[in-house]
Amino acid sequence: MLDPPDPTDAVWVFPSQLLTIEVLRRPVESTQFTSWAFTQRAKESKLLPSMGTIGDAYDNAVIESFWARMQTELLDRRRWRTRVELANAIFEYLEIFHNRQRRHSTLGWRTPVEFEKLHTTDVA
Repeated sequence: MLDPPDPTDAVWVFPSQLLTIEVLRRPVESTQFTSWAFTQRAKESKLLPSMGTIGDAYDNAVIESFWARMQTELLDRRRWRTRVELANAIFEYLEIFHNRQRRHSTLGWRTPVEFEKLHTTDVA
């Protein structure tokens, strides 16, 4: 039996390795993903399927663009010694750079924080 890896060893860690949660996997065929049974199972699990209309290529474009940018702007630039260092770097990337400084074409070249301020009303 192999010993578990030492978390202090220098390793390449992917964001998906930081969390241990159960998720629904994307099915092999898109017809399964838009099926009644899949949609019903998602609703029962209090999940919202992220699929648009059948054959709609745009529904996943925004998140795929996000992952590509994070890969280029953060993950490919250095190697972290521990998973904790990587988790902190991802947190800083998201909360400080991505949400407060980086402008997004899908938001009219505003930051997510600016966009939310424009579209949020105060409830007193």
